[in-house]
Amino acid sequence: MKGAVQFLSAVLATVCSGAVLAADLPGSRDLEVLPRFPASHIVAFKEAPDVERIYPQGSIRRISGRLRYEREILVQGKHSAVTYELPRTHSADQVFTAAREALLEKDAELLYWCQGRECGASSLWANSVFGNATLYGSDDQQAYALLRLAEPNHESLLALYSITRGNRRAYLHAEQLDAEAPLGVLLPTPATLLRQLRTDGQLKLPDEAKADSAWVEVLARSLNLDSTLRVSLAGSQAEAWREALIEQRVREARLELGERSDETLSVRLLR
Repeated sequence: MKGAVQFLSAVLATVCSGAVLAADLPGSRDLEVLPRFPASHIVAFKEAPDVERIYPQGSIRRISGRLRYEREILVQGKHSAVTYELPRTHSADQVFTAAREALLEKDAELLYWCQGRECGASSLWANSVFGNATLYGSDDQQAYALLRLAEPNHESLLALYSITRGNRRAYLHAEQLDAEAPLGVLLPTPATLLRQLRTDGQLKLPDEAKADSAWVEVLARSLNLDSTLRVSLAGSQAEAWREALIEQRVREARLELGERSDETLSVRLLR
């Protein structure tokens, strides 16, 4: 009797583990730059050597039958896309956050980030942007981020999109496009910098961000979206950044100088 119970327990454990660890789509693979979230599995995958893609840097709308973007990045090159169904034990937002943070830890640059209804209609993201109907779900339960990867992949973009469908199944979609031509200077939106500062408590600007570059206007516009925030600036050019931001009408009292910790500028939120 004891042996039968042990055998039944082993069978149930095998069945349960098989239900959780579902098989990946045959021929699919992970993106090298993005670690897979535990217990998720691949339900869609495609790659092509030469594709032209438009990645939004703002919410999307359909007006008079045409898709409209607030801002966009047009890029052509090698394209890989993977869609994961996520474990029921974690929300789409949790997995999206883990993916975003993993990429930022590898020095990727966040170019755009939206959450919920501010992204626009989920149906447009699923069908018109990504061409994957599986990604259609609740407008309130979506998130999108566009990042530029760090060296040696600095001419590559990575798009992240998470969604929870009406049946409560959650998905994470990731696309990498390796541009065939230099991407040039790509700046984040002010609202994205503000969201990142509020969420993470700090910003670390890329090496090319200097106190006499277009980055000053973007950072100033970001800080002026919420005039109640106070920040500290640290880095080799922190004092020059402070003066430049004051010239862009950021109040002096909101800007403190922190201890120099790196060559590049770090912006830390003061609680």
